[in-house]
Amino acid sequence: MHDTGSTQLSLIRQLTFCAGHRLYRHESKCAFFHGHNYRVDIEVVGDSGGTEVDDVGRVVDFSLIKKRMLGWLDANWDHAFLVFEEDANALAAVRMVQPTKYFVMPWNPTAENMARYLLEVVAPNVLGDLGVIARRVAVWETDESCAVATLVGEQVGDAPTLAAAVCVDAR
Repeated sequence: MHDTGSTQLSLIRQLTFCAGHRLYRHESKCAFFHGHNYRVDIEVVGDSGGTEVDDVGRVVDFSLIKKRMLGWLDANWDHAFLVFEEDANALAAVRMVQPTKYFVMPWNPTAENMARYLLEVVAPNVLGDLGVIARRVAVWETDESCAVATLVGEQVGDAPTLAAAVCVDAR
């Protein structure tokens, strides 16, 4: 590792996936089932504070972030319905469909909560051995609208357990 002095370096990797959701108890049209072509921007910094790079001069190779994070997104959120664990009606509906793929969220699947889940739960689990910490995640629902979750201080140990999609496909 090489120290960059007082300059903190980070990198941002952009990822995309398609998913459906509905917002439980929403007061308007987002209460209906609908979907988005999501874009995720994940920013990582070296776990030593971001002032070190490897022998090549990188915080980490972009392809590793893509492989790990997009791999998780493809397996769990891409072409799935994201459903809040307290939304019994939506859970019943997606379980009736065959084939089906859905992901049960510990929070209502707003863009804010999706960004929070990726930052607090997914990133530490899938990037933890790469020597980086996810500092910020932006989840874009449209080209004009995104929600951003930013790590403040140290990560805490009370984050929800990493879940997996339920996929039922008898084809």
